[in-house]
Amino acid sequence: MRHCDTTRLTPAELLTAADALLTELGDTPNAHGRMQMAYACGCAQGGMDVIYVLSQGANQPYKVWRVHPDGGALPSLANKLPLLGWYEREMMDLYGVRFNGHPEPHPLVLHEGMPHAPAPLAAGFDPHAPARDFSPLPPTVPQVLGPDIQRLPFGPVRADILESAQFLFFYIGEGILHYHPRLFYKHRAMEARFEHQSLRAGAVLAERVSGIDSVAHALAYAQAVEGAMGWRAPARARYLRVILAELERLYNHLHYLGHLSKTTTLKVGEAEGHLLEERVKQINARLTGSRFLRGLVTPGGLRRDLDITGLDKAIDVINDEVDRYLVRLESTRSHLDRLMTTGILPRQVAFDQGATGPIERASDLDRDLRRDHTYANYEKVRFSIPVQQGGDAHARSLVRMEEIRESLAIIRQTIGRTKPGEVQRFDLMEEPDAQGEGLGWVEGTRGGLLYAVHLSEDRTRLARVKIKDPSFSNWRVFPFTVEDSNMMDYAINEASFGLSIAGADR
Repeated sequence: MRHCDTTRLTPAELLTAADALLTELGDTPNAHGRMQMAYACGCAQGGMDVIYVLSQGANQPYKVWRVHPDGGALPSLANKLPLLGWYEREMMDLYGVRFNGHPEPHPLVLHEGMPHAPAPLAAGFDPHAPARDFSPLPPTVPQVLGPDIQRLPFGPVRADILESAQFLFFYIGEGILHYHPRLFYKHRAMEARFEHQSLRAGAVLAERVSGIDSVAHALAYAQAVEGAMGWRAPARARYLRVILAELERLYNHLHYLGHLSKTTTLKVGEAEGHLLEERVKQINARLTGSRFLRGLVTPGGLRRDLDITGLDKAIDVINDEVDRYLVRLESTRSHLDRLMTTGILPRQVAFDQGATGPIERASDLDRDLRRDHTYANYEKVRFSIPVQQGGDAHARSLVRMEEIRESLAIIRQTIGRTKPGEVQRFDLMEEPDAQGEGLGWVEGTRGGLLYAVHLSEDRTRLARVKIKDPSFSNWRVFPFTVEDSNMMDYAINEASFGLSIAGADR
């Protein structure tokens, strides 16, 4: 796989490799050197391989372990590398791979009561297959017993325009004893929908995995394809990709601050955050014709050129308004009082459970793919990576506030460096990957986003696409901040994570 050091392991060697990784990490691991994702993929010998992707460290290639399950089963690594727990359960549900010794061998994507045999994606995805008949069952949760304990199932239909999910609370008074999120009510099998699509059509699909992260998904996908094909986008396209990615970060972070203000009942902060979000989306529309910046990023560069004349002036105007807004937020005591000490995520838990993006950086894990595994033309611009140590809702908001300032600075620098030139190229700039495989990554608004792409034998179609969405990672982490908290702070805590259910339910 392009950009990766690949090792083939036997099932018997897998646990030894995991132990060696833990030994290498030591007792106080830094933000690097950890497992990123695992997924099932068909192999030339028949059946499926399970592929593990690890980050070795800043500016080092990713490492890949390929393992062929013995009789369809592998030893679970979830007890050693907890963040793999959800990836293993996902493979059990959708591909029928068994993971022996898994600490939570319960359904994840397919809810309780849904038939698991045959596994829905093991033999190919049929979007026209009739729906399966099943009788829904309650979720599998630990026994929480006591005369004063109350049980509250909330969702999947919730007020406002929130996405579908059910949250099960066990609580006494205001104190939450146990919390169980149940997602995947609208799982769309997006990864399977890439199969047999053309490389260009894949970019259109990627933009729709999570609509508010359209640029990030399309860019990670495009870079994975470019790695597999040996392409390199032209310099102008790489600079314009940086501008598009930071505009997407801007409007998302401003929406986040507006929504967070809503949960602390700061109505003026909510209104102004959403107004500034709208201003950035209007800039997006004037620049690209799309408020969500869609229809541009594609393998090989951009579909068309952009006229960035006047963008610097528009950014200067929004910069002053945004700066005043951020200062006022940090001067509002009632807002800060609700954020401080709410939803604390310890550093070690953030690392072990796979937190990413602003969530991990708010818990003192200094990692950002724009700097550590640089892509597009981020190596040509100067920026800082905000890191906080508190791990609470306030720290998470501070990280995003500083990222807004950095994004504005990155856009201004990039505008000055962007020169005329072509924006799409399919020339071979390096040797294509021998297996037709590529890994692409982006530091999206919500964190590290990875695409692994496997091409057909003739290199014109997609055989398998795996997506590591940051919300899939952060939804796994979130419950660790809810238990032992209180019901009054729950909405603030959830808002402080900035999660996307669509990203997790891909």
